[in-house]
Amino acid sequence: MPDVAVITGSASDSAIAEKAVKVLAEYRLSCDLQVISAHRDPDRLDEYVRASDAKVFIAIAGMSAALPGVVASKTKRPVIGVPVSGKLMGGLDALLSIVQMPGGVPVACVAVDGGENAAHLAARILGVA
Repeated sequence: MPDVAVITGSASDSAIAEKAVKVLAEYRLSCDLQVISAHRDPDRLDEYVRASDAKVFIAIAGMSAALPGVVASKTKRPVIGVPVSGKLMGGLDALLSIVQMPGGVPVACVAVDGGENAAHLAARILGVA
């Protein structure tokens, strides 16, 4: 059973995910790292979130950044969104997509490319920081 599930929407987000994984390891928190797109593979994402016994989810995504919101729509466990910087808007598009969630679908949001802070926040949520 992983403490934290780290999900990226694309393999190109792996550098940010690795920052989160490194910090989680420093806290001695177990994690499961997956690459699952909310747009390209919604059924696989649904299956993964529903089957996961992780206590916290970190969802890393750029552009429209639907991943954190979709994950939050499928679980009552905490979800931390990490917006990824892009070529055109520097991550502002992803940031706005993550923070503008509708009522009842909460997603915590950290800085653009803030994989480290997502892991620190997960540790605090789990009470180990």
